[in-house]
This record gives sequence, C-alpha cells and structure tokens, in this order.
Amino acid sequence: MEYAQEIPPLSNKQKLAFFAMVVGMFMAILDIQIVASSLSVIAAGLAASTDELSWVQTSYLIAEVIIIPMTGFLARLLSIRIAYFVAALGFTVMSVMCSLAWNIESMILFRALQGFFGGAMIPTVFSTVFIIFPIEKRSIVTIIIGLVVTIAPTLGPTLGGYVTEIFSWHFMFLLNVLPGIFVCTAVYLYADFDKPNLNLLNNFDFLGIFLLATSLGSLEYVLEEGNKNGWMEDTLLLSLTVYVVIAFIVLIIHELTCKNPLLDLSAFKDRNFTLGCAYSFTIGIGLYGAVYILPLFLFSVTGYSTIQIGVTMMVTGVFQFLSAPIAGKMLGKGVDLRLMLAFGLILFSLGCYTNSFLTPDSAYWEFFLPQAIRGFSLMFCFVPTNNIALGTMPRSKVQNASGLYNLTRNLGGAIGLAVINSVLSSKTKMYSQYLGENLSTSSYLVSNSIFYLSHIFGDRVIDSHQAALQTIAGIIHRDAFIIAINNIFSTLSVLFLIPLAFVAFTKLSNQNSGSGAH
Repeated sequence: MEYAQEIPPLSNKQKLAFFAMVVGMFMAILDIQIVASSLSVIAAGLAASTDELSWVQTSYLIAEVIIIPMTGFLARLLSIRIAYFVAALGFTVMSVMCSLAWNIESMILFRALQGFFGGAMIPTVFSTVFIIFPIEKRSIVTIIIGLVVTIAPTLGPTLGGYVTEIFSWHFMFLLNVLPGIFVCTAVYLYADFDKPNLNLLNNFDFLGIFLLATSLGSLEYVLEEGNKNGWMEDTLLLSLTVYVVIAFIVLIIHELTCKNPLLDLSAFKDRNFTLGCAYSFTIGIGLYGAVYILPLFLFSVTGYSTIQIGVTMMVTGVFQFLSAPIAGKMLGKGVDLRLMLAFGLILFSLGCYTNSFLTPDSAYWEFFLPQAIRGFSLMFCFVPTNNIALGTMPRSKVQNASGLYNLTRNLGGAIGLAVINSVLSSKTKMYSQYLGENLSTSSYLVSNSIFYLSHIFGDRVIDSHQAALQTIAGIIHRDAFIIAINNIFSTLSVLFLIPLAFVAFTKLSNQNSGSGAH
C-alpha cells in the first residue's frame, strides 16, 4: 500500500505553514455564518430588501459548494503550496472588497468570490494531514482540525454580531486581513509539501467542470430559495430541479468514462470512505441545523440580544474544548473508532432530545445541558468519521477524496437547513391552526384574557378588543413555533441514531487499530 511509504519528518517551517493553513480554514468556515446575526444592519447600510439580503449568505454557500470538490484536482495540478496560496490571497482580497461594498449587488458578488476562494482552503487542509503526517502523529492534528471545523460555525454569528455592535458591519470582513496576510506569507514561503503536476492538463475535463458547477450551484439555489418560493410550485425551481437530476446523472457517467476525470469517483469503491461520507452528511445536518435553530429560538421567543445569544451558544464550544483531550487520548490508545463514533452519535442524539422540551419561559440553564451534551459529543462524531473516511486512502487519492468528503458535510448542512426551514414553516402554520381551533372565545379563560388585554390597551388603540384578539393570536403563533422547534430537535435526535445501524459494517485496518495507530 502507498501508506507503507516512509513520510519524512516536517521541518519547523513546514509545521508553521501547516498551522497557517489551519488558520485559513478557520477563517473560511467562520465566514459562512459570520453575517448571520448582522444581516439587518447590513440591509440598512446597503438599502437592501429582505429577499436580496438572503443572498449575502446564499452566494457564499453556492460558490463554496461548487469549488470544494474541485480542490483535489487543483492541489494536484498546482501543488498544495500554490493552490492554497492563491485561495488564501483571493479570500483575503475579497474580504476587503466585502467591507467596501457600495450596494447589495456588489456585496453579493464579493461574497460569492469570497466563498469560492474560501471553499478551496477547507478540503486542502484535510487532505494535507494524510499526506504529510505519519500515522502516529495524526491523532492530535485531527483533534485540532475537529475543533476548528465544529467551533467555527458556532462562533461565527457570535463574533459577527459582537463586532457589528461595537464597531460596524464592515469590520466583520476586515477581521480576515491580518490573519490572511500571515496565512499567505507562511504558506507561500514554507508549504513545500509536494510538486505540481501540469500533465493533468492533458485531456482537461471541461465538461466535468461545467456539469459540476452548474448542477451544484442549481441545487444550492433550489435549497436556499425553495421554502420562500413554494418549492415545485415555482417554475424556475422546478426547471432547475429537473436540470440538477439530469446533470448529476450525466456527470456521474462522464466522470466514470473520462480519461482524466475532474472527480475520481472510484473513491466510493472503498466501503469506509462511502460510510464516512454518509456519517459526514449526517453530522453536517446536525451541526449546521442546531447552530441555526437555537439562535432563532433565542432571538424570536426569548428576545435575547446578539451578545446574550453568543454567551448562551458558547457553551457548545467550551464543552468541545473539554472533550478534545479525552478524544485525543482515546485515539492515541487505539480505541475502536466504531465505538467512539457510536458514543458520539448517541450523545448528540441525547443532546437534541433534551433540547426538545422548550417553553416560552426557557432560560439559560434550560439551554446549558443540551448544548453541553452536544458540544461534548462533536469531537467523538467528527474525529472517527474523518479517520474512517480518509485514514486508509492511498496518498495519491486522498486529495480528491477529501474534496468529496467535505462536500458531503456541506451538502448535509444545506439540505438539512432547507428541510428545517420548510418543516418549521409548515408545522408552525399547522399547530397555529390546531391551537386556534381548540380555543373557544366563549370559554372563561379566553374571554377573561380578552377582557384583561382590552382593559390594558384602553384608549391607546382604536379597537382595543381587536388588539386583544391579535395579541392572543400572536401568543398562539409563538406557542406553535415552539412546538415546531421541539419537533425538529426530536427528529434530529432520531436521525443521529440511524447511522448506528451501519457502524458495525465499517472495517478497521491495521492503521485503525493498535496503539497509536491513527
């Protein structure tokens, strides 16, 4: 096997270059969600409508999803050093341009380019771990990358909201400048890990690039816009969905028969890689879903400020840090990866289940335990999955496989968020109707509430009785919204138990067993 080859030790300069690459990956993942809590401020600054504003996030995600599976080919073509340097430089420049955006159109363009360059950094770091580090050194590196990948989405909205509140929304993007200069400099000077292979340009797969970019871009657009535009009731969304299905089928056939394919789909012949991608897809749903839905509850129901939401959400990050050394020791002692993964999946499921009992009066300590459990579980989900998917890949294939592996996590997040949004909207309407139908205005409790609210409104409104009815309708809608969120957390809890049925089918090689063999 190729992994039997001796991997030369890294120099201190090469270690610095790899550290810079991890910093770059953190920036790229952080910026996916950094604008989430500051969109209203950006809207005011750029005179943007609600529909236009959603594209500040959507454009980044679409561009990122398009570039991620291509990064393996680009890294082999240009070398890790050049490919990563270009990506980091482009990401830094586009961050500055985002801060200088003069209208919503320019912001959307610069965010798309920022996502395009940022997305190229993420899978390159994953693949580099399995290229430059010997097996016995990978456990600690995998732990560090796991912390970066799982903490960055949680920290993004908090950091963005805090910077916006203290300074302005422009500084969210300028945060990337100094780290970006460091990353570009260190990588260009010291990331001498491999050599470019320009022979890959022979029989270049132009059709593969076209099909991949247009199908993934169209899929991401459908997922982002579907809930707002009625899914298949919208002609454009229906047409794009049909195109995505056809394009994916043609892409798979083309990549399997092409002489020099952009995507080496033979990676999926490896059972561990295929199962690792399935686990990664599930983790993406839970990771991005929980980060999205809990702040939504805190803002909509409890009325928390950006800072309060940040303080509450940081519980997850704290417990991720606490779990990291434990997961690292388990890896170092050769604990069965399947047992670690099963433990992580069950813990995450438990964390979602304990979060499914929210009420209008839920406060900090009601959120603390579920987040602590989920945060503690993430390292036990991510680290084994990463090693299962990429740990036994031959070095010549790991770059391409890393792109596909990271794509599954992002697609899990994108599809999960689309489904969550759709379910949240439909379930809230359904429960609102059910609760409204089961409340009679003639009952003592309701009539007394209407009388009390009418008295409070008094002369401040033209029709105090109508105002009281609207207030009660608002309470019904709020309660229906809470029930829908509780249902989603329950569903996520069940979803994370499903992969347990496949854990036993994961094979362990000599590299995944024995002391220090990771």
